[in-house]
Amino acid sequence: MDAQETIKQQVTAHPVVLYMKGTPEFPQCGFSANAVKILNMCGVNDLFAVDVLANPEIRQGIKEYSNWPTIPQLYVNGEFIGGSDIVTEMYQSGELLKLLQK
Repeated sequence: MDAQETIKQQVTAHPVVLYMKGTPEFPQCGFSANAVKILNMCGVNDLFAVDVLANPEIRQGIKEYSNWPTIPQLYVNGEFIGGSDIVTEMYQSGELLKLLQK
């Protein structure tokens, strides 16, 4: 399976997917740490996290898949939500919690 097929399978098989640098327990950048913190505050228990540092093909592939140049990237129910800034704004406005509760 190529990177695009792997990514498509991951985002459709799991309700909440975060492509990040590092792991939720040990994030490797502040933006990834921020995204994990927000998802935890929203009560996300079933986060499927993908460490892009462990797989260069996925790291490049996710940028192509979403047409978004930065990581982290959040997907909810197969839909690309955005990166750290968008996730932060959505959390602050209450939109993210509503989306996650659907």
